[in-house]
Amino acid sequence: MAYDMTVWRRLLCALLTLCALAAGPVFAADPPPPTDQALRQQVQPLNNAPVWREVRSGEAHFTTVKGVETGVLIQSGGQTWRALRNGPITLYGGIAFSAMLVLLALFFKLRGQIRLSEPKTGRLIQRFTTLERMSHWTMAISFCVLMVSGLIMLFGKHVLLPVFGYSLFALVAMVCKNIHNFVGPVFILSVLLFIVLFVKDNVWQAIDALWIRKAGGLLSGEHVPSHRFNFGEKTWFWLGVVFLSLTVGASGLVLNFPNFEQGRAVMQTANLVHLIGGLIVMTLSLAHIYIGTLGMEGALEGMQTGYVDETWAKEHHELWYDAARQNQAAEQTSGGLSAPAAVRT
Repeated sequence: MAYDMTVWRRLLCALLTLCALAAGPVFAADPPPPTDQALRQQVQPLNNAPVWREVRSGEAHFTTVKGVETGVLIQSGGQTWRALRNGPITLYGGIAFSAMLVLLALFFKLRGQIRLSEPKTGRLIQRFTTLERMSHWTMAISFCVLMVSGLIMLFGKHVLLPVFGYSLFALVAMVCKNIHNFVGPVFILSVLLFIVLFVKDNVWQAIDALWIRKAGGLLSGEHVPSHRFNFGEKTWFWLGVVFLSLTVGASGLVLNFPNFEQGRAVMQTANLVHLIGGLIVMTLSLAHIYIGTLGMEGALEGMQTGYVDETWAKEHHELWYDAARQNQAAEQTSGGLSAPAAVRT
């Protein structure tokens, strides 16, 4: 009897198992339809284009890391920035800078140094105060350091890398980068001081129209009177110093201090503005540097010592010279001390 019960229990279990298997397809839920990505994998294995398109969309997704753009895995604007920096900006910026060097060399060969038409008198008149010269030289030296280091970082891999090799060029580029970052704020402060000191003498005056018509006499050698600064110097002041230098400085600060959580798009835009503005101001500065050194007799002496010869003052800034002489004569008549524009022998 015990044997019969065991057999019946086994038969009952088998019957229940068969019933469950038969009823399973009826009660089971329908399987989920395959996703587009799953279907794509069946037709085009390993093709994850939709996934990468979503990743590169720039939309923020979930992440446990907190910060600006931390939810964006890939920011496709970086490719645009890289293409512009290494492409047209580097190419056309290098062409413009090199072209200016060639033009100035040709101008010097054809025109030569602009010399005084009369002998020097030996009597000197003060053109710049000590503070003005300190401001100028701080700005000029820091600008030259920034220009050299910036050119190395931008064009070095095309010019220096084939000569230096990777190890030496990497060291040079690293040193230039750190120098560039630390000298930049010094340049900005010197520019601000320079603007405060010289803005009053760089406003438009009626005589500037004559300077424009005669192109300052640079080609003809004709004498064109002006006040303390002529129209060419005023143009450099407003365009090169005020607009371009401050633009390059402001964009440089954005790059120099990423701890203020600027997004990648902001940093990329600031870098492009910094590069374009820097290339323009460096190219234009070559003309200013040329005139202030090799191009014009006596120009460098004025910024070195603060004094220029009377002959130089009359030939290049006659109206300023006349005003300085009148002020000196008036103070001498009234028994006052000599003015900053005092004449000395």
